[in-house]
Amino acid sequence: VLGVNPSVLSRSSRWAKRSLDVLGAGIALLVFSPVLAVLAVLVRLDSSGPALFRQERIGQNGRSFTLLKLRTMDEDAERRRAELVAQSKDPGWLDLDHDPRITRLGRFLRLASLDELPQLWNVLRGDMSLVGPRPLVPEEDRMVGAWARGRVDLTPGITGLWQVLGRTSIPFEEMVKLDYLYVTNWSLWGDLRLILRTLPALLTRRGAN
Repeated sequence: VLGVNPSVLSRSSRWAKRSLDVLGAGIALLVFSPVLAVLAVLVRLDSSGPALFRQERIGQNGRSFTLLKLRTMDEDAERRRAELVAQSKDPGWLDLDHDPRITRLGRFLRLASLDELPQLWNVLRGDMSLVGPRPLVPEEDRMVGAWARGRVDLTPGITGLWQVLGRTSIPFEEMVKLDYLYVTNWSLWGDLRLILRTLPALLTRRGAN
């Protein structure tokens, strides 16, 4: 069932959502900055390459931005991506049972979702929101058309319906529908509920890869 509500938020709704983002991301960065610093050092010690991984993603209204993560793969991971696409379980994106590019520490960071912590800086910058549609890489974004383009009417989020309901256990096409439903039925209370549901989802590790 697809929502039919207008996807453009009112000024008060935009202010409320942005206020939640700035307050939540600011507090989280203060709390987790020591953890982030330690993890960054461990990433550098575990394998060669920078502590942070930067990747182009598609944000609100189709604008691109640079997403930040703790590096969980070998330094040449992006160059090896094309050779692994044929092995993907989902034609919509790269979904492997065992990705040979992931480092020893990287596997732990992914299972615990700790690699996502630098995205709090993306939230403060306004590139992302605490809650929103999944930010896609350009080649994935080009596969989304017609009514589903409405998913980029809001800022992409660190967490959202896809992350809470199962992450990679949910196929690409279903993820797009979930994002569209989120955008067309947005509410501040809905964002708060998804934030509260994120911790249990992380603990179960369902769909983490």
